[in-house]
This record gives sequence, C-alpha cells and structure tokens, in this order.
Amino acid sequence: MCGIVGYIGPRQAGELLVSGLKRLEYRGYDSAGVAVANGTLDVRKKEGKVDELASLLKARPVHGTVGMGHTRWATHGAPTDVNAHPHIAGGGRFAIIHNGIIENYGSIKRRLMDKGYTFLSETDTEVLAHFIDDIQKETGLDFAESIRQALTQVEGAYGIVALSEDNPDELIVARNGSPLLLGVGEGEHFIGSDASPFIEYTRNVVYLNDGEMAVVRADGYEVTEINGAPVAKEVHALEWDLEEIEKGGYDHFMYKEIMEQPEALANAMRGRVHADEGTVKLGGLEDVMKQLEAADRIVICACGTSWHAGLVGEYLIERFARIPVEVEYASEFRYRDPILNENDVVLVISQSGETADTLAAVRQAKEAGVLALGVVNAVGSTIARETDAGVYLHAGPEIGVASTKAFTAQVTVLAQIALLLGKTRGVLSDADLKENLEALAKIPTQIREVLEQQAEKIEAIAREMRLAQNALYLGRGVNFPVALEGALKLKEISYIHAEGYPAAEMKHGPIALIDRFMPVLFVATREATYDKVVSNIEEVVARGGSVIAITDTGNRGLDDLAEHVIEVPKTSDAFEPLLTVIPFQLLSYHVAVMRGCDVDMPRNLAKSVTVE
Repeated sequence: MCGIVGYIGPRQAGELLVSGLKRLEYRGYDSAGVAVANGTLDVRKKEGKVDELASLLKARPVHGTVGMGHTRWATHGAPTDVNAHPHIAGGGRFAIIHNGIIENYGSIKRRLMDKGYTFLSETDTEVLAHFIDDIQKETGLDFAESIRQALTQVEGAYGIVALSEDNPDELIVARNGSPLLLGVGEGEHFIGSDASPFIEYTRNVVYLNDGEMAVVRADGYEVTEINGAPVAKEVHALEWDLEEIEKGGYDHFMYKEIMEQPEALANAMRGRVHADEGTVKLGGLEDVMKQLEAADRIVICACGTSWHAGLVGEYLIERFARIPVEVEYASEFRYRDPILNENDVVLVISQSGETADTLAAVRQAKEAGVLALGVVNAVGSTIARETDAGVYLHAGPEIGVASTKAFTAQVTVLAQIALLLGKTRGVLSDADLKENLEALAKIPTQIREVLEQQAEKIEAIAREMRLAQNALYLGRGVNFPVALEGALKLKEISYIHAEGYPAAEMKHGPIALIDRFMPVLFVATREATYDKVVSNIEEVVARGGSVIAITDTGNRGLDDLAEHVIEVPKTSDAFEPLLTVIPFQLLSYHVAVMRGCDVDMPRNLAKSVTVE
C-alpha cells in the first residue's frame, strides 16, 4: 500500500522520482506527488495516476538533486489533490510523505488547533507534519531531532521521509510497521518502499527495522533507534534485476506472471527436490527440524491468496505428515487471543513478507514462545527477518496485484515441507516419497502444457463469461481452495461478483442463485469424490445453469453435461491445485481485459497491505 521513493546525490531528482513512482504503481494508489529541494522546496502533487503527475511536472518542472515522491492509497480523506502527499508545514519550510496510519492523530490535531494551527487536508499525515513543526518551535531542536521527538509520541504505523529546505543535504527516514529500505550507491543514496524504484542504479540495500530512523546524505547514512541509540546495519545484495520487474513484451504484468509459472515453480524446487534420488532438502528448516517434527499442531496464518495456499497446505501436511493443521486468517488470529501450546508451530505465508496482519501473527507466536516459520517470496522482508526459520519461494518479483505465480509457488513449497515431514516422521516410505517427488517435479512441464494447449479455448470461454454479473466456483477436497482462489481472481480484477464453495455445500444455499445467466465453474478431476461432483453438476444442469468444468485430459464423461470442458494433465491428486488453478487465472485475466478493466492495478486494491 502506498509507495515511497527518495533520492539524494548528483542526479536531477524529478525524473528519477517519477520513474520510481511508476515502478511502485503495482502497490495500489489514487494520487501521487513529489517534493524537491533547490534553495526552496518545490511540491507538486495530483490526484490520479503517476502519468498525470508527470504531465503536471512537464508544465511546472522541478529542479534539484534531493527529493522524495509518494503514491497514496487513501485512508484518511478522499483521493484529492489536497489530500495527496507530500504535506508541507513550517510555513512551507519542510515536507513529509507517509505510509501507514497515525492512530492518535485526532487528539494531536485538537491540541494543535488550540494553538492556532489550521489544516488544509483531511489526512493524519498533515497532522504529523504540523506536530513536528510545533515541537521544533517549542524546543529549538534541529529537524531530525524534532522528528524523533514527534515519533516517540505518535501511535500507529508509519514509514516516513521528510525533507527540509533548511537541511537540503539530508533526508530523514523512519519506519514502524511500514516497509522502507535504503539503496546504497557511490556518492548517492536512494529510499524506497521496496527496491524496484532504484534497482537500475544499485543492488545494495539496507533494510530498516521497526523503530529505526535514518539520516541519509549523498555520501552516507546514520541509522539509530527512535530513542537515539546507534544501530549498525548490514548491506545486502539483491538477487533480482531490472528485467524481472519489466513487462518483457507482455501487455500486463499479470499475464507475464501467469506465463512465468513453469519457471517460477522450477526455481521453487531447484536444489530442493531430487526426484531421481527420492529426497527433498530444505536448508532453511534444517536448524528447526526436530521442533517441527515434534509439533503437536501447525497453525497456518495468512491473508487473501496466501490463505488459500494455506488451505491447500493443510490438506498436504495432514495427508503426508499426519500433523493436525489449522488455517487462520491472520487478521482474526491477532485479535482473538488464540491458544498456543509449547509444541505448536505457527507457519505464516506472505508473498511480500510485509503484510501487517501476518507480521502481527509472527510476533504473537514469538511472544507465546512457539516456533514461528515463514514461507515468503521477498528476500530480506520483515517477516523473513523476524521468523525463526523458513523457506523462500524464489519465484521472482510479482508485480501484478492479483497474485498468480506466488500462489502456485507457495503451494509448491508447502508440498515440499509436507513431504519432508512425512519422511522424517516415518509416515511416508521411500517409495511413496519418490513417487510423489517425481509427480511434483513434472508440474512445471504440465503447467506449460495447459498454457499452450488450453489458452485459445479459455479465451473463447472468457468472451462469453465477460457479460456475467455473478459466478459460482465449486470444488471438493484439495480443490476446494482452488474454487476460492478462482472466485477471488475473477472478482478482484474483473469486478464480477463471484463466490467459491465446497461443491457439496451448493445445496445449502448457493443453488438458489443458479439460472441460465450464472456460470458455475467446477473442478471435476477424477479423484475420490469425482462421482459426487458429477452429481452436483447434474443438479446445476437440471436447473438450467451454465457449467464450465476443469477435468483431466481425456475425460469425456463431462462432454454432454458441461457447456465447456477445460482439460489439465493428470497428476497426483495431492498436487492437482497446481494445475487446476491455471485455467481460472487465465479466465479471470481474459474476462478482465475484455471488460476494459485495469488488470495490473484493480480499483481499491493494493499489492502489499501494510496497514490494518
């Protein structure tokens, strides 16, 4: 949510900031702005897309080699020019940009109004800016120390950058609950919500932790805790490059990422799955395997698509390792005083590694003294750093807001964890392990088959489905989470209302919605409950419903029932979600494009939800 970019060095900042904001568009936003220092402080901001800000800057250029930019996802106040960041204070002497929510802004605002301060916007950020100004006036402290004092008195989440015309050779940065990192160059430094704004200039980064603050200059930086204690920081080298965050000839990032799944899943297994040997190795879990093997229960916490992956993980871990698993929405887990016992394990799943509710679940687990594991894509992210151990996806950057390759990579990693635990706990024989690893290793090739052989058919189905107002997705067993994920994909990017249900639950309510105008999408692979799912299809057909079915290659048993049949290669039923989800991803994509929707940046959504 929101995007921050900052620069200090010899280059002109304006163009660099706009370029950086464009690379942060995937995070979700509704307005954008920049502030650049050059003797005075020039601020430009605009409701709408970064392109509109770029047009404003073309008409009214800014000049200077130090500056900051922001894309805002509205929390306090509607998306307007006035509510856009940066916000200025001190008679225009300084500006601030901010991600997060200042929870006690109301009481601070009332105190400031009593002192004669007036407010132009509806935002909590402007309150913070004037609060800093008030502290500086009252105490005579310098700019950085005034910010430090203000932050000791605010409650809530923030990632801030501040720039003052009185101190044009430095940017002040602070973080608490909203990700920020520094890009370390030669004679120049960068700031970003993630590394995408500056990856073409440097691959060396410093990750700020919660409760840390930095003074950043062209020739260096100093990091301290908010209380002033100095902090030594390690410089990390990024593992990805500029090409991975560009479209590479595709019309949309989402489509590019759908097509990247064979490679992404191969990367998620590379060096880990040794099908020929019948072994699986997860180096990130080696130090905690004894605790994990002895777990009485695994609690999986996640949000959105990652939660759906967690549901698949529940099936896999219970089947292969025979450890009881519960899957929790992280947003509920953090507030319901959950019971955690000594031998429990909390496993969190997050593509970004920055999801606020999921991070809170990690901290709750650690406070309870239980093992906290992470399945994360973003290397160096907060969740990756704060968990006791974990496994990276290695799926590469995911830019599209609607997650695709991260979901399948998460399921792939969870499958590896389940198989490893099944072996070490003595549940799986060597022969069973080898058979399942061989099936898992074939999945990237099988996904490629779906992408190549079913694409034209799926696009044709989308041409009919684009006119629907509602859709129902149904599956059973390990494919029930696929139904949930398929419905989520459709509604988040095409804005068609869709619901996912266990197929057997259709009769307990959703069947009342079925008519000839409502597509009903079934996952109907030939596994244990196939005959039951066929019966559900019969019930839909009897009521005039339009059925779209996903089934195994060569199954002709649905041809006379379904209007459309999409085939996926046969695999172990445990790994079917990795194949059955692909048609749903493609279908959602094509429907959204045909409806004229912004596929990569759907309305009101953000890629990384870093506030509650």
